[in-house]
Amino acid sequence: MNLIVSEMKGMPMSDAPNTAPGADAAPLLEIKDIRIEFRGKHETVVAVPQLSFVVRPGESYGLVGESGCGKSTTAMAIMGYLGQTGTITRGSIRFDGQELVGATDRQLRAIRGRRIAMVYQDPMSALNPVKTIGAQLAEVPLLHLGATRKEALEMAAAMLDDVRLPDAGDMLKRYPHQLSGGQQQRVVIAMALLARPSLLLLDEPTTGLDVTVEAAVIDLIGELRRRYSTSLLFISHNLGLIAESCDRVGIMYSGEMVEEGTTGDLFRHPRHPYTQGLIDCIPDIGSDKHTRTLAAIPGHIPQPQERPEGCFFAPRCAGFTAGLCDRPDLALTSAGPEHLVRCARWPEMERKPLTLPMELAERHAAVDEMQLSDVTKLYSVSAGRTLKANESVSFNVGKAEIVALVGESGCGKSTLARIVTGLDRATAGEIRLAGENIAELQARQRPKHLLQSVQMIFQNPDSTLNPSHPAAFSIRRSIKKFGVRKGKAAIEQRVRELLEMVRLSPSLADRKPSQLSGGQKQRIAIARAFAADPSLIVADEPVSALDVSVQAAVVTLLLDIQKEKHTTMLFISHDLALVRHVADKVVVMYLGKVMEQGRVDEVFGGGTHPYTEALLSAIRSPNPDEVPRERIRLTGDTPSPVNVPAGCRFATRCHRKLGTICDTVPPPIRQMSPTHEIACHIERADLSATPPVFAVGPVRQA
Repeated sequence: MNLIVSEMKGMPMSDAPNTAPGADAAPLLEIKDIRIEFRGKHETVVAVPQLSFVVRPGESYGLVGESGCGKSTTAMAIMGYLGQTGTITRGSIRFDGQELVGATDRQLRAIRGRRIAMVYQDPMSALNPVKTIGAQLAEVPLLHLGATRKEALEMAAAMLDDVRLPDAGDMLKRYPHQLSGGQQQRVVIAMALLARPSLLLLDEPTTGLDVTVEAAVIDLIGELRRRYSTSLLFISHNLGLIAESCDRVGIMYSGEMVEEGTTGDLFRHPRHPYTQGLIDCIPDIGSDKHTRTLAAIPGHIPQPQERPEGCFFAPRCAGFTAGLCDRPDLALTSAGPEHLVRCARWPEMERKPLTLPMELAERHAAVDEMQLSDVTKLYSVSAGRTLKANESVSFNVGKAEIVALVGESGCGKSTLARIVTGLDRATAGEIRLAGENIAELQARQRPKHLLQSVQMIFQNPDSTLNPSHPAAFSIRRSIKKFGVRKGKAAIEQRVRELLEMVRLSPSLADRKPSQLSGGQKQRIAIARAFAADPSLIVADEPVSALDVSVQAAVVTLLLDIQKEKHTTMLFISHDLALVRHVADKVVVMYLGKVMEQGRVDEVFGGGTHPYTEALLSAIRSPNPDEVPRERIRLTGDTPSPVNVPAGCRFATRCHRKLGTICDTVPPPIRQMSPTHEIACHIERADLSATPPVFAVGPVRQA
């Protein structure tokens, strides 16, 4: 056992064996024709009608699809976690030659944790809140490797070092709530890898994490995979992440595989209309709203009892042909070497170009809708200590302009949004809107016309929908409160107009929120925000919780309405590819301060702040022809907002730090252009020489 601990401590990452997955190797995991059902008292739901795929030794296999397509159910079936109602009624799951379907609890316990491990979407679902990290990690070698408690804790500390958590000894003594989201996820990964499993199941392991934390976690998983020769089954709706992390990809739809191939081939030449649709939903880092549109997939995944005959995707497919696509014997067929597709018409299904006709971007009058000057928000904590959420934040928002606020969690974006909307008040500074300073006026203190002029779209639409009232209740309430229309008939007519504006049937007005999908609820929230005819919309992560197809539809809808109504928008997001597509101007924040601001083409076009450069380098692109620069890894944690550095706040993590001046002297503002400024000690000429993070170059080999 001590030898194991010694190996874990001493073996550098660079010495890791890099086992290339071979097409001729016997599968480590082989799933063949499985059918998964959930049986209730009155009905049986077929979650997965039929599914087959293999994962080879040392391979990273990506499983992709919208919510409800059966990805997580498949992972749970592999682990034997289908609960009391779930059962595999047909087919086979073989792991390293051993049949798992029908295996006893004792046989499964010998495999789970030791040879197959799982990393869940929410790390807190895998961590016990009343046990220390050390106690939970030690359970793995105690149960699966027969280690003593001392040896188990040594192995846990060594693995925490491997997943780059600082001060492993201290970390072992902490409880889960004392860790950040990224740290919790690293602990879960450490727990999964402690017994050195042959297969690691990853179910949306980075959802909800900052882009920099996500990049660090994914790079870490890749390095540990190479070190321990672990195979990965990677479940995600993030196509950029899958494109850069996996060797092969399987596309699931309504419980069955519709396309499978090597990653490079599938992303370059998607054959199935559903795969093409998913890729077309993703913002492209090299284009914006003026050059490309996001094409949402119409309709939704059918309920299990509503699956059509033949191709399950047929009701949403523009190429559906009766008598061909509705045949019951539709099977996966070869579309090239190691490329399978379940489509009768794939040779003739051509992708439509998504580029927009070349036209000049609409330019509005150079009038500011809102001006922020030295906005500061301080919170008093304990013993006279002060938390600086925002400090001297200044920027202007032009009329009918979309300004994006970006930065890691804790940088002050949402605090600023709350001040603008009146949910909080500034400690100092000014926010000028319609000639009035609203910085220190909370919502209850604002006159009616100011309340009406600023509306918010929240990240979670349930925040604005009362579960006991019909979906349109909040829309009617807003219309009445601000006197947009008077009289029941006029109000109902306006409700219908707003529902049609967000492309919802008026028949949904009287449904309860629980009867609506996530995308429908977010559209209701958008309609509620626009019901007051506001001049400024604050959108706080409005699509982060949605599937890529629903996200594309909602973003396109927002842009269409914003363009039609000439509404100004403050758009908060951690998805920088989406920001590139949506925004006219970008404001980059770090620890309560503005690091950089400028037009979107200036911020994304090179010559940026080192922090912005790190954020951009963390973007995962699904385009195989984009050649990313070397990933910039930010080391260390963000300083506490209670004890901020005296100089540049980013200095403790900066990869281009000049020296002690960065630690002791606040950085000057470098005016890169009349619309682009950077707070940094690096000289303007040196900042300008920074090349763009992404560039289109030679096609990479699949």
